[in-house]
Formats: sequence, C-alpha cells, structure tokens
Amino acid sequence: MILASHGLIASQIASFDADASAFFGRVSTAGGTLSATEKAAVNQLVLDLKANSLWTPMKAIYPMVGASAAACAQNLKSSSFTGTFSSGWTFASTGITPNGTSATFNTGLNPSTALSSVNSNHQAVYLRTENSPQNFVDIGQDNNEWLSAIYWSNTVTFIYNPTNASNISVANTNSNNLSINTRRSSTDFAFFYNNSKLGTNITPNILSFNSNNVHIGSAGGLTFYSSRENAFASIGDGLTDTQAGNFYTAVQAFQVSLSRSV
Repeated sequence: MILASHGLIASQIASFDADASAFFGRVSTAGGTLSATEKAAVNQLVLDLKANSLWTPMKAIYPMVGASAAACAQNLKSSSFTGTFSSGWTFASTGITPNGTSATFNTGLNPSTALSSVNSNHQAVYLRTENSPQNFVDIGQDNNEWLSAIYWSNTVTFIYNPTNASNISVANTNSNNLSINTRRSSTDFAFFYNNSKLGTNITPNILSFNSNNVHIGSAGGLTFYSSRENAFASIGDGLTDTQAGNFYTAVQAFQVSLSRSV
C-alpha cells in the first residue's frame, strides 16, 4: 500500500513504526526536518521491508529525504553508520546530487567489519539521472574493489564484488532506477537493474573485503566522482532473487509516494 495514493497524511496515522520513529528522532537531533509526506513514505517503506523479510539483511539504508545534509546522512536502519558529506553536494526533495569532481558521501560502513561474510552482501543505489555513458562510480569502496559503475564510458555497467577478480559486465543503455549488486554465496554473484537480473558470475570467490569505507558518489572518495542524482542507497547482506524483486517493489513504491520515481 502506498499511503499517498490513498490521500493519507502523517497526522492521520495513529502511530509510526518504532524504527521509523527512531529515524525521525535522529534526523531532528541532527538539525534536519522531514515533511509529513516524507515521514509517511519512510514509515511505509519500513513496513514493506519488514513484511518481505528485507529489514534484517540491511545494515544501512539512506532514504535521501529532508533536502539537507543533516537529514540525508542518517541511517534508517540504526544509529550506526551516520554518513559524512564532503562539500560539493546539492540537496533537494528529489534526492542528493554530487558535483562530479570532488563530492563524496562517506557512509562510515567498512564491510570487512560491518558485514558478516564476504559471501553475503549487497549494495544498492536508486539514481534519477539519465545521461550518456560516463566514468562514474555511484557506490563503492575503491577503484577495482567492491563497487557499482552504472552505464560506463563503453555503454556497459560493470560490478566488482569484492574485487576485479570477480566481476559482471553487461550492456546497458541508461543510468536511472534501482541497481542492486549482490553476492549470495562464494559462487553466486548477481546484478539487478530495474527489477531485472542483467548478469551473474559463478567464479569462486576466494577474496576478502579491503578495509575502506563504502562511499556514495565516488569510488571510495578517491576517484571516478559521479554527478548523478541519488534518491536511495542501501548496504547489507546478500539478497535472493525473490528478495531483490520485493526490494525493488518496496523502493519504487517509496519513490512513487514522494513523486520522484523514474
């Protein structure tokens, strides 16, 4: 159910989910504000994730609401991994946009310690910018490490998980919508885009994560800075095909309720 589609507003809701309420509190404490529509949308997102067994796999969820660094830096899942924005970002009701030359969002999440296994992980981004192929990394640890480069200069998307010894490279023609880079076992690595599985890799994974934090808008805050608008990101454990499909449905409904879907 999408609350906005039924004409509901936050004041009409008897109570919010406890985890959603805790997130609202963190935003307020940090100096950010959320509209009634944003609160209702976030609350429904939490309910949808929990109803589809998607809350537990998440370590960090950034809904990118509130149109400020204070609000967008907050992790919906917990008080851990509050991110840090460099300069060079633009904040709007539709999401966050980096300058493409130096802006990066350090999530503070180091997968080598935050995730339970190198063989169960995912990272996801919801991009609203449609552009020509660009040498951009929209989420990742470092160049040639765990990252997602969507619609690269040679018109492909390539995914490293966790390093270039295990990667997926698939033909792609645009950059907007939800992309999920996920590993489910040592020989099961997949990439989902716009609710479709575009690629898989069954090469045995014998590697480990490096010690860098995951950044949004760049490859580890070091290179390949993006200029694409980001309206959602998450990091966590691996997602099955069914979970990936349900995750897309929940995130897309969230974007629709905020009138910023693509």
